[in-house]
Amino acid sequence: MKLPDSSGSKSNLTMSLEECKSACNNATANCTAYANIDIRGGGSGCRMWYSELVDIREALPGDISRQDIYIRMPNPNPNPNPNPYTIREEKEKTTSPLIVILLPVSLALLLGVALALYAWKTKKKSHLKGEAFVNEDQKQDVELPLFSLSEIVKATDNFSTNNKLGQGGFGAVYKGVLDDGGEIAVKRLSKTSNQGLVEFQNEVICIAKLQHRNLVKLLGYCVQGDEKMLVYEYMPNKSLDFFLFDKDNSLLLDWPQRYHIINGIARGLLYLHQDSRLRIIHRDLKASNILLDSNMNPKISDFGLARMFEEHETEANTNKVVGTLGYISPEYATGGVFSVKSDVFSFGVLVLEIVSGKKNRGFFHQDIHHDTLLGHAWRLYKETKLLELVDAALEDSWNVSEVLQSITVGLLCVQQRPEDRPSMSSVIHMLSGEGALPQPKQPRFFSDETESEVESTTLLIPVSINEVTITQLGGR
Repeated sequence: MKLPDSSGSKSNLTMSLEECKSACNNATANCTAYANIDIRGGGSGCRMWYSELVDIREALPGDISRQDIYIRMPNPNPNPNPNPYTIREEKEKTTSPLIVILLPVSLALLLGVALALYAWKTKKKSHLKGEAFVNEDQKQDVELPLFSLSEIVKATDNFSTNNKLGQGGFGAVYKGVLDDGGEIAVKRLSKTSNQGLVEFQNEVICIAKLQHRNLVKLLGYCVQGDEKMLVYEYMPNKSLDFFLFDKDNSLLLDWPQRYHIINGIARGLLYLHQDSRLRIIHRDLKASNILLDSNMNPKISDFGLARMFEEHETEANTNKVVGTLGYISPEYATGGVFSVKSDVFSFGVLVLEIVSGKKNRGFFHQDIHHDTLLGHAWRLYKETKLLELVDAALEDSWNVSEVLQSITVGLLCVQQRPEDRPSMSSVIHMLSGEGALPQPKQPRFFSDETESEVESTTLLIPVSINEVTITQLGGR
């Protein structure tokens, strides 16, 4: 059949079909039907309906929405231990020829009428109570709209290459237009991606209830068969790296816009680290994960690698280091230890890239030295020549005090020791010019040699050449 409208249904991605059947048949459950989310059958994922089955109809062979559905019927023997007299009476009743004929006919007629009525009703917009995205520590529901695969296919013109916005470690991103004219960005999990269901669920959990002007807004998701997709608000100006590291596009990004972007990213991180319901560590902050809306407001995106901390937690340790080289903090790269100060390090790298228009990874300075961008900025700081770091594309649009504040804050954020780095609340105060700035110390990743040394001594660091995040797993 074509599955009913999802309104009033619940979905659990981790439940098997047998577990789904057991839950639906529970005597206390008000379940009317259930189905396997995985259209291949046998996969994980369960959807249960608790209300009328609206808009159910037969699907033709080859129809992408064709799927088995199990409809719960009344228990023919609700009394598990009837007395023998009741059995005899029931046997006499059920052997009546008239009942034997009329009962199935009546049931068939009732089911036919019901299906006709359901198909006649107006289709409602789907909503899904995302029980599948309950974190083991939180056990908390996440409310998000569910988009059908047919809706996504129609919106993106069947994932047309003309609508493709980009490609990342998760998969491709497509622009789409809904029936009501709303524009969306669809992130489609690649079947060959190193990131999978865990990262998919993680992203939904992290940002489903986060509301901040500097965080990208998740509108919903789609799970059907092998397809797993996230649906976001559409960002017409793409990502920061599209402007920052392109010779022509960088001319479109003047200093007031860059300073606005720096402050916006800082406010978004402060919300994640301090003001949101849970402390969230992004772990993959970089230029390509900063999206820009129509007014060039920055939006932090891609929470697939993010981790949530309880209020009392300050740091964690992992054997699987994830992120992008050039943005990963020293303690995380070499020891697997991450905290809010790991994001602060990435922010510092990002600030220096925004001011200079150069990537930290692969920075080159005309054979004068072999420093990274961090090392070059540090060298200019020691020589009191910080203004030489400013991107030539800015021409005369920059403000001297704002530029000096930004570079110094960037250097303070990339200190070797996490405790020497400022918090994001301190960063915002420093960017606003409140009080004297502390003196930064030499960064850890001062030159290409020091960064390469770290790479050669661990198998845990992700290898990223084209800004696509790839993770490798190994023992420390």
